[in-house]
Amino acid sequence: MLSKSKTNQIKRLLFLAVVLPTLAFAASSFFLKKEKELKIGKEVPAMDIVMTAIDDKSYSLADFQGENGMMVVFSCNTCPFVVGNDNFDGWEEQYNDLYEKAQEAKVGFVLVNSNAAKHEGVDSMEKMKERAEAQGYNMSYLMDANSVVADAFGAKTTPHLFVLDQDGKLVMRGSIDNSWDTGKTELETYALDAIDFLTKGTKMSDKTPAPRGCSIKRK
Repeated sequence: MLSKSKTNQIKRLLFLAVVLPTLAFAASSFFLKKEKELKIGKEVPAMDIVMTAIDDKSYSLADFQGENGMMVVFSCNTCPFVVGNDNFDGWEEQYNDLYEKAQEAKVGFVLVNSNAAKHEGVDSMEKMKERAEAQGYNMSYLMDANSVVADAFGAKTTPHLFVLDQDGKLVMRGSIDNSWDTGKTELETYALDAIDFLTKGTKMSDKTPAPRGCSIKRK
């Protein structure tokens, strides 16, 4: 028969054998899922990565850089925050208006689909084309294979807006506006404020609007 001290020692070893790998896995999963967020004022990476658009041509984000900057929206075909639901119209209905206002301000505007885990299904190129045609998109809509561009930006949601200045440095990231918030006291137009900042030098809020939407579906 084992002594009490020996029995306790075996129990401790068994505990460590079971618990430590579980904790290690949980910790690694946490850090893998936490995307590195691009900091305000930093030069945006991945500008030269080539992606395919719904017109079957290849572009990089640099091709859409305007004289006064650029707006990049990570989007998709199905998220309720994009396409809308019973409680929210969805930001997709604002895309064309934002695009037109950006064009007038000499600011580029482009949509990027980084849902790599769904690129064989609801976010396939065929479905992207169908969505763009059905909604009358005026802007380019690119497929980010393997979420490489989203990873470089630290994009988290669909939609997730990133605004660059004329030098390719990040000046704003987050939500298009706060129209999703049923408890809001006033509409806060983050994207439009960013356009005014780029073209008129008006002050933007020091508080970065948190992105709202569905998580980007990485592989």
